[in-house]
Amino acid sequence: MKNYKRIALGLVFTAVLAAKAAPPNIIYILADDLGWGDLSCLGQEHFETPNIDALKAKGMFFTDHYSGSTVCAPSRSALMTGQHTGHTFVRGNKEVMPEGQHPIPDEVVLLPEMLKEAGYVSGAFGKWGLGYPGSEGDPMKQGFDVFYGYNCQRLGHHYYPYHLWDNDKMVVLDGNAGTAKGQYGPALIHEKTLQFIEDHKDGPFFAYVASIIPHAELAAPEAYMKKFSGKFKEPKPFQGLDEGPELRQGRYQSQAQPRAAFAAMITLLDDQVGEIVALTEKLGIADNTLIIFTSDNGAHQEGGADPKFFDSNGPYRGHKRDLFDGGVHVPMMAYWPGTVAAGSESDHLSAFWDMVPTFNELAGVPVPENTDGISMVSTLLGRGEQPEHKYLYWEFHERGGRIAVRMGKWKGVRYDVLKDPNAPMKLFNLDVDPGEQTNVAAEHPEVVEQIMGFMKKARTDSEIFTFGQSQFKGE
Repeated sequence: MKNYKRIALGLVFTAVLAAKAAPPNIIYILADDLGWGDLSCLGQEHFETPNIDALKAKGMFFTDHYSGSTVCAPSRSALMTGQHTGHTFVRGNKEVMPEGQHPIPDEVVLLPEMLKEAGYVSGAFGKWGLGYPGSEGDPMKQGFDVFYGYNCQRLGHHYYPYHLWDNDKMVVLDGNAGTAKGQYGPALIHEKTLQFIEDHKDGPFFAYVASIIPHAELAAPEAYMKKFSGKFKEPKPFQGLDEGPELRQGRYQSQAQPRAAFAAMITLLDDQVGEIVALTEKLGIADNTLIIFTSDNGAHQEGGADPKFFDSNGPYRGHKRDLFDGGVHVPMMAYWPGTVAAGSESDHLSAFWDMVPTFNELAGVPVPENTDGISMVSTLLGRGEQPEHKYLYWEFHERGGRIAVRMGKWKGVRYDVLKDPNAPMKLFNLDVDPGEQTNVAAEHPEVVEQIMGFMKKARTDSEIFTFGQSQFKGE
């Protein structure tokens, strides 16, 4: 176990937790580029997501939850380290060829390593993106006991990949050789997820289920495509790369029915969520298992995706790569029958970096003192006073540089800060303007000054991730 500084837990066990025989199992399901409006419980009208909707209906829904970043790798880094993008090591999507991303260092302690102190077995299933195979950032060297899926975000663009990783071994998928599409990556990963839960039903376990759905490219098995084929008027097919030596190396393949494929993919994801919940019930562990569902950032516009047609970001402005709420305000629901109140809702302001202190407190292990997060256990259990954030912070190193701060009802956003260090702030009152349409900075100079102060003090440069380095390109 790596050394790291700690602080005492404010609440190690409440009466509810003390009465349990063991710390809860934790299943964290992370959709990829799923927008707020991509769920039928939040307004989606073109397809339904009954199983995810059920988590909301039977658990607690967080109306003011935010992702770690507006793109994949830094969002996951914030989740795993408990630090926002002003402090977490991975703050962009830096590629390492031929496969993988820049590794998170060995000395950085991730969530599964912390949970080991309470005897947790941890498994990661889906997309990693925090270190190329064999590097110090490899999931098998960062506290996970089991890994199955895509190490590399770029290769995770493909739903019929040439290979996946089973722990530290590459598994060649012969059914996808050449241009064949015989083995659907998310289906294989889902099988391993279910097996892990069954194998470790005696717990405690942490299952990090990092699906690649609905990230582009847009592709679904034929059985799911049939559900939606011809249902929508398709404005035009998406023309991608379908042959040659670069096939399935990052560029998206073609999709004749992108709208149908998008609906089919999320329908499949919803079915997988339902199967995970059903398995915990079948195994008799549902009452001691916390299931969280959320998304790593807002909806994307790539590979033929049509977020306007699906109203994917609902009332929010922007998409993936924006720091307006459309890029970072994500749905989150927590389901824990008998412990988290069914049908409850919380407007507690929270973000990915809160998961480390929350899960650590539930497990009864120390929280690192360098976390930016605040435990949400009081909110989840409906007892005790919930500490609040003074502010939430994001920085994005691409597209001219972007910074945002959420402070109570206020949201300050600055774009093009690399081109102009004095770029003005746009200020929004989210209580009356959740769509961030009306800039009220001129009317509230004192709020602008306060948020500017947070923007200046919220970040530190690291040896690798100095703000503005151009090599951190989004995927």
